[in-house]
Amino acid sequence: MVFRFEVKLCRWLELHVYSRRLEVITVTKSYIPDRIKFQSYIDQIFESSWLTNRGPLVRLLEDRLRERLRVKHLILVANGSIALQIAYKALELNGDVITTPFSFAATTSTIAWENLNPVFADIDPLSLNIDPQNIERLVTNRTSAILPVHVFGNPCNVDEIDRIAKNYGLRVIYDGAHAFDVKLRNESIFRHGDISTLSFHATKIFHTCEGGALVTNDDDLANRIRLLINFGFSGIDKIDCLGTNAKMNELEAAMGLCVLDDIDQILTYRKQVFQWYSQLLSNHFLAQVPHPDARQNYSYIPILLDKESTLLRVADSLAKNEIFPRRYFYPSLDTLPYLAGRSCCPISRDVASRILCLPTYFGLSQQEVERISAIVSKAL
Repeated sequence: MVFRFEVKLCRWLELHVYSRRLEVITVTKSYIPDRIKFQSYIDQIFESSWLTNRGPLVRLLEDRLRERLRVKHLILVANGSIALQIAYKALELNGDVITTPFSFAATTSTIAWENLNPVFADIDPLSLNIDPQNIERLVTNRTSAILPVHVFGNPCNVDEIDRIAKNYGLRVIYDGAHAFDVKLRNESIFRHGDISTLSFHATKIFHTCEGGALVTNDDDLANRIRLLINFGFSGIDKIDCLGTNAKMNELEAAMGLCVLDDIDQILTYRKQVFQWYSQLLSNHFLAQVPHPDARQNYSYIPILLDKESTLLRVADSLAKNEIFPRRYFYPSLDTLPYLAGRSCCPISRDVASRILCLPTYFGLSQQEVERISAIVSKAL
């Protein structure tokens, strides 16, 4: 009987190790907080029956995020895309918006969706952010705003962008979807521009399942944003302007409050994963030069290969081992078919064709990083 049990135990261990070895590793994995803590917030929601319309948990999360990020106004919304659209409406933009072609599709699609015209300025090959020199030569009498992105959480050249905006009377909206808790000269990166937008999608470092936010230092602008996200209502029976429904609900705020409790632990772990990769792939790691005065959040692990065929070979080798990186950000947005005829951005197209983001998330082990790095090195 003992022998039979030992055989079964050995077989179970063998199968367990085998299943762990073949576990799928994706480019990221959503952080899941403590279930009991989350349940305590859900219990509050059930007791109050307050599900949406700026309930107590949304207000608490706004207060805590505003304090954490040290910004004046932070307004929660349903997602990062609607945050951008609300920003355009709040600033009453029209005509052309100068933006980067190297970003997630939402940066450009929201501009086009609002019947504005995206104008692409090519990127700096080192920072991978929009190049201010390319912005200035594209300004015309049709230009109303600049929409830069802090790519992979690396701060833009905010000083130069601010100079251009002031010289030409332009608004600035920073897409900060990748830049949660990033600091520049010991201040939040979200203090710059007229508005900064955030994404709290489930794949982000800080998330609320779905969600986003707008940050501004302007009192009047903050008040206008609050009207716009709630159908234009300023009171129960008073509608001041055209608005929409962009509110975050209480269930999402509950998740955000739980994740925010653990954010320092999450950021520390992400930095550790970055350092493991950096040590193992130092010869293939320089995809982006970080801003010298910034504190990064290590939200992505980008590597820049010599050509697209090399990238495809590396990605294929990883996929054969059930490891799935992502081509962030591909394709370059100046190639999108629904924006045919826009100016060509050769640096963005080149970078987009050969940059690959490796898996990184809370809980990714050192052994898994070593295995990923070994496969990458062998493929190269």
